[in-house]
Amino acid sequence: MAERKGPERLDKLIAAQTSLSRREVHQLISRGQVVVNGQAVRGFDAKADPDLDQVTVSGRPLALKRYSYLMLHKPRGVVCATQDRALPTVLDLVPPPLRRSGLFPAGRLDKDTTGFVLLTNDGAFAHRILSPKSHVPKVYTARLDSPAGPEVCQAFAQGMRIGSDQCLPALLELVDPSGLVARVTLREGMYHQIKRMFGAFGIGVEELHRDRIGGLDLDPALPVGNCRELNREELEKILQE
Repeated sequence: MAERKGPERLDKLIAAQTSLSRREVHQLISRGQVVVNGQAVRGFDAKADPDLDQVTVSGRPLALKRYSYLMLHKPRGVVCATQDRALPTVLDLVPPPLRRSGLFPAGRLDKDTTGFVLLTNDGAFAHRILSPKSHVPKVYTARLDSPAGPEVCQAFAQGMRIGSDQCLPALLELVDPSGLVARVTLREGMYHQIKRMFGAFGIGVEELHRDRIGGLDLDPALPVGNCRELNREELEKILQE
């Protein structure tokens, strides 16, 4: 998580976490309807600390949060982007109460890949889990169109070259006697990496699902297409290997 930064402009914080524009926030301030710690705000340049101050707007408490962290259970056919002209994006799945200014997917899944996507507006945290230096593992389940054998597991473990890309060592576990279901643990995220790695052996990936980021599993109770906020303990698990 990002370090505490102290107070920020109150109008900016409220606008980022509600449907109000900054102009509308200013109108509420003018009418004395924005209250911080029991005192009506008088200036448009007033500040508040999202981590410490209690804010009410028009009599309703507003739980200000500087940053938002959401677990999304991504369905097929949705793209990991902030906007797309033709297809629905992961941000389109976020319900209004959880929408925040600046949300983006921290790492991408292919359009047809399902599972755990982290949405946040905390760029420093996203960089920390995506940086090659951090090597935060991501775990996937792959359903294959032909069996993978020990030689494929060994190649993954040694670090494969796919085209001009050199992959870091990856863990491939066969979880079904048929060799058609595999669990893959990656510490990087190249374009179509898992599909390309299996493709080097003539094996197609029929389904791909991300189960875990770091030490945090996708919540089995979270329905496909839904998202929820993560708590501090869960965020810490993401950073655990």
